[in-house]
Amino acid sequence: MISLSSPIRTRAHRWPAGAKLAALCLASTALFAVDALWFQLAALGLALALYALPGLVFLRSGLGALRIVLPFVGLVLVWHALSGSPAEGVFLALRMATAVALANLVTMTTSLEDLTDVLRALGRPLQRLGLPMHLLETAIPLVIRFTPVLIQKAGALVEAWRARSARRPGPQLVLPLALLALDDADHVAEALRARGGPL
Repeated sequence: MISLSSPIRTRAHRWPAGAKLAALCLASTALFAVDALWFQLAALGLALALYALPGLVFLRSGLGALRIVLPFVGLVLVWHALSGSPAEGVFLALRMATAVALANLVTMTTSLEDLTDVLRALGRPLQRLGLPMHLLETAIPLVIRFTPVLIQKAGALVEAWRARSARRPGPQLVLPLALLALDDADHVAEALRARGGPL
């Protein structure tokens, strides 16, 4: 497993996780509440400026992590262009890119332990109702940690396919990727049980 928090220390690392998550919620709400193009462009520019403030290494790392959203942005733009509403596609693509960039910035400057603590505090009322919040507190960090691992394995499958076939990879990779994910999940469950975990 890997951590998504950046090893490059910034001032934002010292800010409370709850405050950063609250600011992210407010910023995401504003992105979808304001329809002005200048606002969307300014928000994206501000997000990129926040990445650039800690230095070039932090900026490159952050932008590298955002490459995963590019296919979805492209898909949104193409879909709206074909459906005759390219302006709406631009708005949606800008909103999506900015929201993901801000969320990634919070992840890069916040440890999983701090995020879990916030989740635990928010879930206390639900825990009093009998809901098993300890399972959620375990599951969310695992999803966050294993998402890039799964993406890396998908990339390895694509490279293996290209080395053996001239055809482009397609749905044929869904099954082996799903099996890899299930295998990883089985190993993690065994490790958690061995350590007295909740699974």
